[in-house]
Amino acid sequence: MSSVTYTSRNGIAEIAIDRADKYNIINHDVVRELNAAWHRFNASDDRVAILTGTGERAFTAGADLRDIPHDFWRAVPGVGVPVTKPVIAVTAGLVVGGGLVLVQMADLAVAADNTVLSYPEAKVGYSGGLISSLAARIPHKVAMELLLVGGSISAQRAYEAGLVNRVVPLGQQLDVARELAQQIAANAPLVVGMLKDYVGQVLPKGPSEAAAIARARVEAVNSAEDYHEGIAAFIEKRAPQFAGR
Repeated sequence: MSSVTYTSRNGIAEIAIDRADKYNIINHDVVRELNAAWHRFNASDDRVAILTGTGERAFTAGADLRDIPHDFWRAVPGVGVPVTKPVIAVTAGLVVGGGLVLVQMADLAVAADNTVLSYPEAKVGYSGGLISSLAARIPHKVAMELLLVGGSISAQRAYEAGLVNRVVPLGQQLDVARELAQQIAANAPLVVGMLKDYVGQVLPKGPSEAAAIARARVEAVNSAEDYHEGIAAFIEKRAPQFAGR
């Protein structure tokens, strides 16, 4: 069974972590399938992606601590996969750990009023470090309290800090996100893409984020068709026929 679903309609992709019975907890399958979903989004005609979790209890309760996916960075748009089109995060219930990372990396966010965001890894003794980029997106002191104390903030506080764009009654969050997505999808794709790219260059990147982006790019080169062609040509003592992919 799939842990992540992907649906497409009218130029809008809806990507959902589909483990509502487990609070949409992030395990190895979720990481692998989110990574594939971002690649699919890049290759599609969809202009905007909505990222959500099924059910009302949790966007995601974070990583599966019984078997931590240490390669979580692969699941993060703009980090594990260079996503060039807008992403809207839609939350309800718990947004924990890696869930907060996904929200901070989205371009926009819509939160149901029951959303509670937290990053408790300092209490657990584990962190991948991607969360450090949060301080580039919300006020420094607000970010540091979340990270160092390991507490939580409400949807309203997240709105006040600039982490989410809308706080709406539970049950309306996906409809509001779809309205925003439709407005973006109707705009000029080249302008939208350019502005997203430029803003990405303006925002500072933490050490873990920069390292993950570099690793993803190296892995993409070393798993491409040209890589296999180059190795085969060397072994067969012939000139390689590179295709640029």
